[in-house]
Formats: sequence, structure tokens, C-alpha cells
Amino acid sequence: MKTNLILTTLLTAAAMLTGNASAAEKNQTIQRKQLFNSDWQFVENDSDFTKAVPVTLPHDWSIGHNFDAQAPAGGAGGYLPTGKGWYRRTLTLDKGYDGKKIRLYFEGIYMNSHVYVNGKLAGGWPYGYSSFWVDATPFLNVGDNEIVVSVDNSKQGNCRWYSGSGIYRNVWLVTTDKTYIDDWSIAVSTPDTHHVNISATVVMSDGTTRPLQQTIKVDEPRLWSPDDPYLYTTELSIPEGDRIAVTYGIRTIDYSAEKGFMLNGKPLLLNGACVHHDNGIIGAAAFDDAEYRKARLMKEAGFNAVRTSHNPPSEAFLRACDELGLLVIDEVLDGWREKKNRNDYDYASIFDEWWQRDVDAMVLRDRLHPSIFCWSTGNEVIERKKIEIIKTAHLLANRVRANDPQKRPVTSALAAWDRDWDIYDPLAAEHDIVGYNYMIFKHSSDHERVPNRVMMQTESYPRDAWRNFRTVADNDYVVGDFVWTGLDYIGESGIGRYYYEGDVPGESWERPLYPWHAAYCGDVDLVGQRKPISYYRSMLWNGGKTVIAVREPDGYLGKVKTSMWSTWPTQQSWTWPGWEGKPIEVEVYSQQPKVKLYLNDQPVGEQETKEMKATFKLTYQPGTLRVEAGDESDEIQTAGAPAAIRLTADRNSLVADGQSLAFVTVEVVDAKGRVVPTADVRMTFTVSGAATMLAAGNADIKDEDPYFDASHRTWHGRALVVMRNNGKRGKSVLTVAADGLPTARLTLK
Repeated sequence: MKTNLILTTLLTAAAMLTGNASAAEKNQTIQRKQLFNSDWQFVENDSDFTKAVPVTLPHDWSIGHNFDAQAPAGGAGGYLPTGKGWYRRTLTLDKGYDGKKIRLYFEGIYMNSHVYVNGKLAGGWPYGYSSFWVDATPFLNVGDNEIVVSVDNSKQGNCRWYSGSGIYRNVWLVTTDKTYIDDWSIAVSTPDTHHVNISATVVMSDGTTRPLQQTIKVDEPRLWSPDDPYLYTTELSIPEGDRIAVTYGIRTIDYSAEKGFMLNGKPLLLNGACVHHDNGIIGAAAFDDAEYRKARLMKEAGFNAVRTSHNPPSEAFLRACDELGLLVIDEVLDGWREKKNRNDYDYASIFDEWWQRDVDAMVLRDRLHPSIFCWSTGNEVIERKKIEIIKTAHLLANRVRANDPQKRPVTSALAAWDRDWDIYDPLAAEHDIVGYNYMIFKHSSDHERVPNRVMMQTESYPRDAWRNFRTVADNDYVVGDFVWTGLDYIGESGIGRYYYEGDVPGESWERPLYPWHAAYCGDVDLVGQRKPISYYRSMLWNGGKTVIAVREPDGYLGKVKTSMWSTWPTQQSWTWPGWEGKPIEVEVYSQQPKVKLYLNDQPVGEQETKEMKATFKLTYQPGTLRVEAGDESDEIQTAGAPAAIRLTADRNSLVADGQSLAFVTVEVVDAKGRVVPTADVRMTFTVSGAATMLAAGNADIKDEDPYFDASHRTWHGRALVVMRNNGKRGKSVLTVAADGLPTARLTLK
């Protein structure tokens, strides 16, 4: 039988038609790809479904618990419990499904999952960050069918950061005829910007396959870039009836030690951030809206690239990077054959059996995304001093290249904590771009020794912003820097913290640091607020207006202690009650050569900027602090007493799909609407109407209030509430109450 691939190219990206599977079942209509997130039952640490509760995916059961200093996952897992869980759902099929190919597509289950269809094992996957397919066809009948998923995250530690537990990403029901297009066979490459090669594999009804390829000519291509993330969509269809909409971008990537990194033939410096997969106070649950927000926060913070440390991210996050214009290093693994955790439960225990399938799962799933410019096969692998690592790196890199017709570069993040860096030259040679974790200070001698090596710093300390910027800007062979990290995250508890004399001292790997349950090394905090270091870093790479920030006086709340990934506690605040008449330091970030500082309209002084920064020492007095820099200015004012609660949502309405989220910033403000940064106010949150409260919290990583609790205090005058549509239409109302302040309400359509 001859099967042709029919291509229809649209000028702009369009979303694939999707819907809720249960609604489709009721209407007895068959869509190719239906969201399968609703109507699940869940039971934790017990397989008895008489005890189950209803859940709508994505679902992370760990974040729904109290913090516990004795939790088996420890500080690495954010002091939250893990354990085992079971999910069950009924799939009702009418006679229209008879003779169809029916697959379940799981975007991610953490971890050790098994999928049962009508009591028969149909599939599963051990690695919690890989997406996978389950062919349910042989096990299904017309009528009611039982889908059960078991999840085992009880063996700790298996991860060095907060993983979450459960079916934390989307699930899809995919229905086709017996002859269909293999979803992960689709590949796009651009031999030049005027031609797009699209290939796919058609699976025939008898199980054989047929590869297909066609070329589209594009007369006036609009090239994808961070400044113009333009996307094309082509619909693939075959005469037998199957069709898939494929979204991609047209762009070129090149790199060399002589010219640096080139996108579409133009040099581009990579200002990057490492990001973990969690979404702060909602945990690991990968709601599309939360993943999009994560990418948006990185874009707004001035980054043009991210590294998905240390695992493949959600599909929604990559789509957001495509649409917003964020370049991506897509990373598959944290470690290889030798374990990093204290027990034998991390990836090392399954490496030999599963590495190839997990590499394939990442590249085949993700290779259509124009945002991905580089693949990473690992991070700071333990066996880096053993000669056999060269073979391992070679196998991984070649497997990636074999699956990627675009031939994007391959890296892994190398480290040498004992500073014997030069011995890693053979390992570095297995990569197209060499990833340096905290080692970019070796760039000059490395370039002299290996002049054709292309380097990028895949992790760096936040406080080294200037040095890392200059290293990239001054050396073409160093193409970028990726700070650890872009966002604060749950787990790796205490990384990047500052603390006070008398607190538990030291770094997170030295001892438990409870109640610190998260990492504070991000440019953006847990509730989505940019820290002063974010404005400084963005100014270095992107320019921007002059900004004032104030260093917390040493002794104001205690004698300040910093840690390796921390910066000095600094706020954009001129509210320091009780510190009147005492010395204080003000930082000014500016591209202007000179800046002038004024306090209450009286000149404090003028300074030249060095490293785009000037520091003033003065005596604190309340009022207005203003800086003038050329034709730019910035000012901060002392806030008055708390007078009101201000609610600001990131959207005006919710979609009635059970998936839509609104992130609402809660601020304590004075009578003039200024945030009161010293306000530590206990608040109660109530959500009614067509939504529920998914989570609430603040940016204080040692606050022990659980994120499911409706009562939280503000920190630095702010908190965050996440509202989730409950599947119904109508208004959604958030009510916030606090003693001594007027009750505030926010209504979403």
C-alpha cells in the first residue's frame, strides 16, 4: 500500500485541537488527542480505592503535606514526604472506538510507575522525568475500562532536589486508525533558511513502518530568535485519515572559538539561568499556566536562555520558551553510572538498562522545538576521573546526534571541586560545547592549551555576575553563562541562604538545615518577585534604567552570615525602622558613568560607576532616596503604617477547564499605596465560585506553614495565592482578611 505525506503549511502557529476526554466520551466523538487529566481517584500509601479522593491532574501529592524534619527525602527533597500512590480512572468507549489504535501518553510520573489496563500491566517507566507511551489497545473493550497507575517514590534518596510525587504532568488519550503517523518520528530540519525538510514514519496496520519525507520551500522566511520568536505550523496528514499539526521555527545555529555563538548568522551572547522543574509553592505540578509563567519570569528578568537542570522539562515549558523566545539547553540526566545520593536509588541504579531509552525520550520528544539550541547529557558526574567515562560520554553524545537531524551541539556540565581541571581534556573533547560548572576562571589557560574549544559556564555563583559577564563579552570562545539559579526552588534546602549569627551554620551538604526547606539562590524568589541581583544582572547584559537597592545593615536583624551561592540580603527599600542615625549602604546599578544620590532632596554625593555599580555609605533617615544618572532617575520612599491589602492577578479571567491558574500577588500597602516591606501580617485566604485555592505562601524559605494552608503571613510585605478553576463557569472570588486591615477581594471572570 502506498502512503503519502500531505503537508499544509500555515503562516502562524496554531494550537492543536484538544479537549477533555470525559466530555468527548459523553458526546461519543473521537478526537485524535484528548486531555486525560480529569476524573481520577487517588489513594496514598494504600492501594484500597475505597479510601480514594478525587483529583484532577497534574497532581503532586508531596506538596500537600506539612514540612517534616524527619522526612526520608531530607533537605534535598524539601523536608516533604514521598511514599507510594495509586491512581484510578474509568475510560468508557463506545462502538466507534472498535478497531482503533488507542494509546495513553504520560508526560511525566515521579517515579517508578506502572500502568494497568483492566488489570493487565500495559506499561510504565522508572525515570520520573521522561515522557512515555502506553499502547492500551490490546487490553481495552467497548464499554467501561479501568486504568490504574501505581507510583513508587518511597526509596529515598533518589534525587538531589525536590522531585514531587505522582502524575505531576499531563496525561493524554491518543486515538487513531490502525495506520497512523508515529508522533515521535516527526522531525524538522532546515538545510538552509529557504527550505524545510519534514520527515515522519507511518505505522501501517500490519505493524510495519514506512518512512516519509518532503521539503517545503519558504520564499521569505521569518527567522526565529529571542527578539522575534516566530513560529510556523504545518499540518501532516495521510490518506488513511491521520493528521498532526506540527509547530516549528526556522533558524540557524553556528558556533566556533573564533566567532562565538551565532544565531541566524549574527553573534549572540547567552545570558542564561539554570532552572529546576518545580513551580515554587505549587510544587512539581506542571500546569500549563504555571510552566508558561516560569518561562515568562525568566524572560522578564532579562535572560535569553535557560538550562533545564538536571532533567527534561515539561512540554508546556518548552512551548513557552518557543513562544516567548528563550533559548534552551535540554538536559537528560544528573548522573551516570556512579551514585550521587546516600542510598542506591538514584539513576545510577538503572543507567545501563535505561540510558538509551531516556536519551531517546528526550530528543525524539523535544527535537521540534526551535528554542532548544543544545543538548546536555549530564551534570557533574561522579566517575569523571575514571577512564571509562570517555566511552560513556561518547555513547550518550552519539545517541543524541543520531536522533537529531538538526545536529545541535551536545554538552555536559563538568566540574572539578579539587581543581584538577586539566585532566578532563579527553572528557571535554567528547562534547561540541564544553560546559564549565564554576570553572570558567580557567578559560584563558584552557584556550591556550586547546584553542578550538568552545566553552560556556553551565553553572555560576550569583555574586560573580560582573566577572562572568565580562568573561563572555571579552572572549568569543566563551559563548555564555548560566547562573545557578534563575528561580528559587523547593529542595536543596538552604542553598543560597543568608542567615544570622546563632542560626544553624554552614552549607546544606554539611548538615540538615531545617526549617530551611528551599534554595534562595534564584534571581527571582518563590513568589515571583525579582531580587536586586536580577536587575543588576539584566543591566549588564541588556542595558536598562538606573536602579537603587539597599543592603540590609549588618546587625539590623542580626549579624549577617552568607553562604556560597548567596548574595548579601538587599532590598529595594528605604524602610528600616529603628535604624535612624546609623550607617547604611546604598547600591546604585547604572550604565551611566556617574551617579548622584540625594536623601530628602539633600545631596549625599556623586560617584563614578565601576562595574556598572556605585556604593554610597550614609546615615539612615526616613524619607525619599533619589538617584540621578544622566537623564535617568530612580527613587524609593519610606513606607508608612500598613493601611490596606492590594491584590494583583496575572490575568483577568480563568478558563473553565479545571486547568487554568491565576497567580495573585498579595501586598500590604500604606495609605499612599507603597508596599510596606517590614509588614509581617498573618492573612487568611478564601476562594469561592468557579475556583479553588491551589496554594498560598511567601518567599521566606524557612517559613514552616504548608503551602496548602489557607493562613499565611506576608514576608517583606508580600505573599502569593494561586487560584485554580474547578471546571465550572462563572466568577471566581479571592477574599483576603487580616487583623487590623480592611478585607480585600479580587474577582476573576
